Parts: sequence; structure tokens; C-alpha cells
Amino acid sequence: MDFSLTEEHIMIRDAARDFAQTELLPGVIERDNAQTFPDELVRKMGELGFMGIMVDPKYGGSGMDAISYVLIMEELSKIDASASVMVSVNNSLVCYGLEAFGTEEQKQKYLTKLATGEQLGAFCLSEPEAGSDATSQKTTAIDKGDHYIINGTKNWITNGGRADTYLVIAQTDRDKGHRGINAFILEKGMPGFDIGPKEDKLGIRGSDTHTLQFNDVKVPKENRIGEDGFGFKFAMKTLSGGRIGIAAQALGIASGAYELALKYSKERKAFGTEICNHQAIAFKLADMYTEIEAARHLVMKAAWEKDQGNNYDMASAMAKLYASKVAMEQTVEAVQIHGGNGFVKEYHVERLMRDAKITQIYEGTSEIQKIVISRGVIKG
Repeated sequence: MDFSLTEEHIMIRDAARDFAQTELLPGVIERDNAQTFPDELVRKMGELGFMGIMVDPKYGGSGMDAISYVLIMEELSKIDASASVMVSVNNSLVCYGLEAFGTEEQKQKYLTKLATGEQLGAFCLSEPEAGSDATSQKTTAIDKGDHYIINGTKNWITNGGRADTYLVIAQTDRDKGHRGINAFILEKGMPGFDIGPKEDKLGIRGSDTHTLQFNDVKVPKENRIGEDGFGFKFAMKTLSGGRIGIAAQALGIASGAYELALKYSKERKAFGTEICNHQAIAFKLADMYTEIEAARHLVMKAAWEKDQGNNYDMASAMAKLYASKVAMEQTVEAVQIHGGNGFVKEYHVERLMRDAKITQIYEGTSEIQKIVISRGVIKG
């Protein structure tokens, strides 16, 4: 086993760290308050290759591996999880889905712009009655020969109002169950495609989350991804990779909170000495560091499995389950170490605590990850 990073990986990590510190950190509190994320920062992330990290360079991507992806996600998430979730969705769910399963025409038309950050993508699976139960799609796509007519509603869509390209999962034949589901490429501005108000969220408030409404949206047959009935399989395969991205996001949130707590504990004095010298705080720091390192190993293992071409369904589920748990628990501890200062915005940890919660919910709740893991364990 080799736990060391290559020189290239270190350079990639350091570039992401520098961008996060110099570009994302200024204004991050204001963006959280105002629930905004500047287009300029998305453009800069595209220029650095962050929007198409694993995409083949022939389609405008960076051609990096999953380890690089995880390193970038962690560094961005330490500072601004609203930025990192845009990167995660664009990479794991949209670019990956198109590159792995799209036609050459679809890649040339859509992937080349998404991978460079010229355009932004969104992945549309969740519905009011079909979040964790992805088989219960109410959105329909009726086959009309050379096109489909799509009707329905999608909820909690990241990049929902800002995206240019949307991958939409819809039911074509309800009698076939999950084999009657398809995936389609939709474009912003298609007649009948309406974007609802932005959601007012607990965390990742800078990211763009909307409900989408489809009213008789006409989609060309060539915009279907894969063979008829491939949609559910497409969604599940895509989400497995997405879980690595969210696991890395959770790891970054936890790491960022820990680094702030460690720094604060060396500056804040109580009873005549820095609080890190008190065993109560020192032991908290020891537990935080240990659990974050354990989460890091699970996340890196999942990324490594993907890079090796192995099945990574269980590895990504375990990484997301544990890293999101660590993110929630350790951000709470970081707030506790900061005391009263942890409860105010200027010290950042309260925002990281709020951001952490969503990592236990989106791209498969913790309960769904346990289903995935338990099935794998029982199958052997």
C-alpha cells in the first residue's frame, strides 16, 4: 500500500488550496448571507480545469484522475461548500454521465462546453415524491416518434437556475417499472421549461437550488441518453461517482472546521494558558484529527477504486456515509471549541456546521448508503 501523493497530485492540491484561499475566502460570508455565487468565480474555476477534472482533454477536460478530483473538492470545501457542490455536480453527475454514456454528437455539442466551464450543468432526478425512492418517477416522457414530450416537476436541483444543460430523468413506460425510465438532455430556454424560485436553505446558501417545472417540453429523440429504458441504470451509475464527490466535500468541511478550531485553540487563552493546553480541548482535537483521517482514507480508497476501474459502489457509499457523519460531528465540535465566538458568522465555523448537514442528505441519504452497503455485505 502506498499512501503518498505523487508530485502532480501535490501540485493539483496546492493549486486548489491557493484558489480557495485567495479567491473563495474573500466574500464567502457575504455570499452566504446574500445567497449568491458570482459567475466570475465559476469562470475562474473553469479556467483552472476544475469544472471538467476527469474529462478527456479531447472534450476540453483536464484529463485528471479521481484522486485529483477528491483533492480539489476537499480544498474548495474547506472554504466554500457552495462552490464545491457546483464543481461536484458538474463533474460527477453531468460531465461523467455524458462522457460515459452519451453519443459522440452529444459529447461534441454539450460536454465540450461543460468541461471547460463555459456552460454549467444540472442533474435532475429528485421529485416531490421521488427523492430516495428514485424508481417512483412522476415526471413523464411520452414517445412521439422523433421526439418526446416531457411533463413533471423536479425538486432541490443544484445549479437549477444557473445551468445551461440539464440531465433529466423521466418515466416513459410505467408498466416496465425502473426499466421504463429514460434520461434526457434538456436546454435552458426550451418552451415549457420553467424555473421556480430559489430555495432558502439552511446551508450551502451560495449554491443555486431550484424547483424545475416541465410543461409539454418537446425534446428531440437524439437527446435521449443510451438505449430506451437505460435511464434508471444511468442515474444509479452516475450517483455512485457523485457520492465520491460529496464524500470529499464532507471531508473538506470537516477538515476546514478542524483547522480553524486548532488555530483558535492556540490563540485563545483561559486560566492563564492557551486552551489547547487544557486536556478537555486537547482530547477534542485528538478525536477530530483521528476521525477526519479515517474519513480521508475511505474517501481516497473510493477514488482509487474508481481509478483502477474496479466496482466502487460500496466504497463510495461507505465514504459518503462516514465522511458526512464526521463532517456533522466535527463541525459541532469546532463550534464548541470556539465557544461563544463559534456562534457568530465572522469565525466561519457556524457556516461550516450548517453546510455539513446537507452532505448526509443529498446524492443519497445516509440511510440509502446503508442500504447499498448492507446489500453488498450480504451478497458477499
